[in-house]
Amino acid sequence: MNIHNLKFKIPDGKRFVYALVVAFAFVLLTFNFSWAATVAKHYTELEFAPLPEVKLPKYERYVLNNGMVVYLMEDRELPLVKGTALIRTGDRLEPADKVGLAQLTGTVMRTGGTAKHTADELNQILEQRAASVETSINEVVGTASFDSLSEDVETVVGLFAEVLQEPVFAEDKLELAKTQERGRISRRNDSPDEIAQREFKKLIYGEDSPYGRTTEYATLNSISREDLVKFKGQYFYPNNMILGIVGDFEPKKMKALIQAKFGEWKPNPNSTKLQLPKVTQAKSSGVFVVNQPQLTQSNILIGHLGGQFNSPDYPALDVLNGVLNGFGGRLFNEVRSRQGLAYSVYGAWSPRYDFPGIFIAGGQTRSDATVQFVKALQAEIKRLQTQPVTPKELAFAKESTLNSFVFNFEDPAQTLLRLMRYEYYGYPSDFLFRYQKAVAATTAADVQRVAKQYLKPENLVTLVVGNQTAIKPPLTQLATQVTPIDVTIPGSTQPQAKN
Repeated sequence: MNIHNLKFKIPDGKRFVYALVVAFAFVLLTFNFSWAATVAKHYTELEFAPLPEVKLPKYERYVLNNGMVVYLMEDRELPLVKGTALIRTGDRLEPADKVGLAQLTGTVMRTGGTAKHTADELNQILEQRAASVETSINEVVGTASFDSLSEDVETVVGLFAEVLQEPVFAEDKLELAKTQERGRISRRNDSPDEIAQREFKKLIYGEDSPYGRTTEYATLNSISREDLVKFKGQYFYPNNMILGIVGDFEPKKMKALIQAKFGEWKPNPNSTKLQLPKVTQAKSSGVFVVNQPQLTQSNILIGHLGGQFNSPDYPALDVLNGVLNGFGGRLFNEVRSRQGLAYSVYGAWSPRYDFPGIFIAGGQTRSDATVQFVKALQAEIKRLQTQPVTPKELAFAKESTLNSFVFNFEDPAQTLLRLMRYEYYGYPSDFLFRYQKAVAATTAADVQRVAKQYLKPENLVTLVVGNQTAIKPPLTQLATQVTPIDVTIPGSTQPQAKN
């Protein structure tokens, strides 16, 4: 049989598919792969269009007759309403012998119920509506917030107003909060990282400074219900707070609701600007160690007192952060990648709004690399002062900072809170946009100038939390005197690691 005489009949329905397969095979055979290789680019060569200009959503700011500042921002995307109040207070204002008072006040204000509703009743009403009301006080601000469905906003705002104006600070809830805090005190040496962060703040600010002190069993035991009532009365009044509400609401109705729930709240006629604690660096330099024999690695922090966001040099310092920190930064490239000294490494100029922050660098390394790791950090800090950043480093740092700018406006609630925070600390409402322009204008000379002006290698404080016996070479290679820090918890019945 002559196979050339055979005829294969392809069904009509499959002819089109067959033709496509043949055509595709022809394309593959004739495709110039060398051309494709020349077109493909490394990710560092990719070019992107400029980011779109970020604009603030529309909002309204007004002041009630009793002095309470109100921000309203509509967001009709979901049937939800969120509110946040910022109260000018903080645990930095509590008495030294009652450390923990502010935190307890913020906790029990919510958990202790109100004059109209017990804590259980509050919880039940809110749970039935998938809503929440929360309060807290941290180092620099008191915060109260609510989340609600649009249809329940009148009820939830009413409960929110009750918690702010009429908390009863139930004694049993205070005791429960104290018990929980005692548990946290007893566990505070369980984490080497927590030990390092806590003790480093004491070295920089001072253990008696409001920015360095810690809650102890003794200070907790000295706090009574009357102390909570008094602390609340000192700071929680309408002309000492800012309220912001964002979400699905009709502005006219929301204004009427706010007036109804907060308009009769009496202001404090004797309100004065808060007197903030003064800040100086407690330890001018030195090497300190917390001996933890059970550890196989060292947690290391080095640094000194820093500055505030309102410094005219903050944008350049933030670009310096980009040069020093993160993937592609000098610390990562040199200390982690090239020298292989760190599991993690970081460094940053970390300012605060109304008191000096900290310049801090650190990370974790194996015990026998501790001294080498510290010396490597010190060398990179000095190199910032002596070696100008390259055009590539500058571009990377600026682009990283500017490209992340849009994340400050991810949602209206976040944007509104930022506006409130700026007013709380006395910053201009367009502070973030001024910062953006200043970052874009930062030069390599600016980065080296601020590195020389603000980084103080001679004032670096070094703290090591690790197994002192396993640290070879010893820490005395860093300083002739190494000061031990005892982290035994005062009044504790639990044995603590000692130096």
